[in-house]
This record gives sequence, structure tokens and C-alpha cells, in this order.
Amino acid sequence: MLEIPKMFDRISPTYDKINRILSMGMDLRWRKKVARHLPTKKNLHVLDLATGTADQLICLFESKASIASAIGIDLASDMLSLGEAKIGKKDYAKQIELQVGDAMAIPFEKGQFDACTFSFGIRNVKDPLVSLEEIWRVLKPKGRCLVLEFSLPPFPILGPYLFYLRKILPWLGGKLSRQEEAYRYLNRTIESFPSDKAFLSLMRRAGFSHCRVEPMALGAVSLYIGEK
Repeated sequence: MLEIPKMFDRISPTYDKINRILSMGMDLRWRKKVARHLPTKKNLHVLDLATGTADQLICLFESKASIASAIGIDLASDMLSLGEAKIGKKDYAKQIELQVGDAMAIPFEKGQFDACTFSFGIRNVKDPLVSLEEIWRVLKPKGRCLVLEFSLPPFPILGPYLFYLRKILPWLGGKLSRQEEAYRYLNRTIESFPSDKAFLSLMRRAGFSHCRVEPMALGAVSLYIGEK
């Protein structure tokens, strides 16, 4: 079985480039939509889980949101190193901290953050419900959980999408990264992950209210939103 953090460390040198290619440049647009759903209050304190190379954090800070500080955690240290290099070039670098951390055991006290983002990472944790409960714990009252994740689109788009997911994505991702198994893992987790109503049910079990989903990319990507 793949050890997930090590797998991401192995693909880290080509990770951003392949994301742009496989998503046809749409991945940053999806992340920018997450930023538009941050709370509207001033001086937000934000936590980003599975932060990787920090693309989501960069999109948050380059939105119109009023962010005082942000912390990104990930278990893949090589990904974090690339993220630190990217953030170091930004004017807001001093407002961001990256550190090794587990989304199933978030290393912070309860009630610290106004918002928590989790982009394309929750399907990689052993128990998504535990992660959602941890997010609920570290959010302030009325804090917001924003989970961006791949999902399965409806018929008739599903057939062509599954062909892309099962055949083209692992072949192309493997050719570009020389890590084909990592991209076969990607398509397997997308197909098996609970999406739409099933994921909203998990959010409610974790304690979130006003839960809703916003489909993107014809249903191939979903943004889940919940309030504490």
C-alpha cells in the first residue's frame, strides 16, 4: 500500500506543472472560488489543511478577503519546502506559516480559526469524518469549513469522465512525473470517495450546519461549505 506523504514527496518536483496540465489550467480557478466563500469579517485567521505547495493559501491571500494570518499544514515535507519557496516571494509572506501536521490530529487548540480550507486532500485521509470533527474543533463559533474535492459528474458526462480518469490521467500523469502509480491512486480515490449528499451527511455528523455543495467543472469538482 502507498504511504501517502512519501508518494506526494516523490511527485513534488512536477506537482504544480502536472496539476495545470491535467486540469487544463482550471485548478487555480477552482481554488479562487474557495477564496470567494471565506467569511466576510475582517482580520481572518485561516487554517489550510493538506496545504502542499501552498497554491490554496496563495489564492486566498490574492483574493479580496481580509486575512490577518494563515497556517498551512501537510505531512509531505518536500511539498511544504516548495510551498515555502513560493510564499517567500510574496508581499504577505510574513503572514503565513507552513508546518508539518496531520489533518486527522490538527495540532492546535479549539476555537482558533475563522475558516478552514481543505483542497483536494480529504480523500487522502484514513477517516474523513475524524478530519471534519477536528476542523469543527479548531474553528471559532460561526467559523466556516470549505472543502474542495474531486467528485463524479452525473450521466451522460460520467462515461467520458471515467474514461479520462481511468485511462488518460494515469498515463499522462505517469509520463510527466515518472510516478504512474501515484496517478492511478488518484483515479481510485476519486471514484471511491463519498461525494455530494454522502459527504454533506459526514459534515452534519461532524457538527456542521447550513451545509451545502457547489458543483464545478460540470460536477467533476465540488466545493462543500459548512458552518460551525
